[in-house]
Amino acid sequence: MTTRVIILRHGQSSYNSQQMIQGRCDESVLTEKGAADASLLGATLSSLNVDAVYSSPLQRARETAQAILPYLPGSPTLQTSDNLLEVDLPQWEKLRKSELQAKFPEEYQCWKERPHEFYMVIPTAEGPTEHFPVLALYKQAQQFWQEILPRHQGGTIVIVAHNGINRCLIISALGISPARYHSIQQSNCCINVLNFAGGWGDPVQLESLNQISHLGKPLPSPRPGDYGLRLLLVRHGETEWNRVSRFQGGIDVPLNEKGRQQGQQAAEFLKDVPIDFAITSSMSRPKETAELILAHHPNVKLQLEEQFKEINHGLWEGKFESEIKQIYPDLLERWQTAPATVQMPEGENLQQVWDRATLAWDAIVRSTPVSASQITTVLVVAHDAINKVILCHVLGLSPESFWSIKQGNGGISVIDYPQGADKLPVLQAMNITSHLSGGILDRTAAGAL
Repeated sequence: MTTRVIILRHGQSSYNSQQMIQGRCDESVLTEKGAADASLLGATLSSLNVDAVYSSPLQRARETAQAILPYLPGSPTLQTSDNLLEVDLPQWEKLRKSELQAKFPEEYQCWKERPHEFYMVIPTAEGPTEHFPVLALYKQAQQFWQEILPRHQGGTIVIVAHNGINRCLIISALGISPARYHSIQQSNCCINVLNFAGGWGDPVQLESLNQISHLGKPLPSPRPGDYGLRLLLVRHGETEWNRVSRFQGGIDVPLNEKGRQQGQQAAEFLKDVPIDFAITSSMSRPKETAELILAHHPNVKLQLEEQFKEINHGLWEGKFESEIKQIYPDLLERWQTAPATVQMPEGENLQQVWDRATLAWDAIVRSTPVSASQITTVLVVAHDAINKVILCHVLGLSPESFWSIKQGNGGISVIDYPQGADKLPVLQAMNITSHLSGGILDRTAAGAL
């Protein structure tokens, strides 16, 4: 019984527009753009059946929530929760980011590079106290999940909150370390989708992250001042075996008609996005998807990467799940619940796939020449298992978290390396499929991975 959670960030605020630190200061209100984007957000959610809406009590979040409520069927009531308050940065509130860097250079560097170690000394009645904003926010997010999830088992809830708390809601749900606080992006009025298999502590799937196409932009912009490398990670379009849930793995199954259409839709979605380099798995389904995308980028040469070939399922390939269940019932159950423990009969295990895929990915990151004044963009087209492994790697997860990541046919993810290959990447967006369905949910074939 899956509980779907839609996490939204508030619209642009007056402090956002001035590049000022907000924290828990409640003076900032929505700008005209923020209010207009909140209405677009509401219209985008209008087909969802929502059981409850929760908001931060800060007015920029409440205003956004109130703007979307009229669009939601069933007129759910708005509830506020202090566990959705933004990160508490009392000594930095109302400072512009440029002032912050000049006034607190060492502290700001720690905040950006080691957020889990960053602290402020706060005066209290008992004397000065060390306050760790990110660690406190991470704990606050965990408390929110433990309080709210039991109330809505099997339902759909919407959360309207802030950049920092949204990050902690997502990373705490997935078991990502607070050290990765800056490794995911949250744009104003973005949409994230999490699927909880049960309560707190049960498996969680990140279906999508930081969708913004409803605002008229296909992909999030780099953060101000960030250049370096951007990788567009795309899963191939649908095959007939995806459609009927037959294990394909290393068998070179081509795209079906819908898969070619998905490739063309991805191409249209990305046609105005500059692409400098392109790399694909050598198998026909991602190669054809890449070629469809590059039709709008005729000067980009497509390179083949053998290490991005799909996982080898061995004796499972060509079989339906029902057939595998009859022959390998215990192994199939372990693959679906503890994939890192499974050796495919006469095929690969997940660690082997992890090793080859991440090695090839890191080589691309290290070897691609980048500009000092603009983003260099690389298109990478691969497979479900390969993409999941790469995204786990980017987020600091292990092979055990393989099922925590969703990848739809034709889905697009965006990974930036703004500080180079030796610094942590930023997952700007994940599994964008709005160009395929027109909605915020991934409606692509489930497949048989």
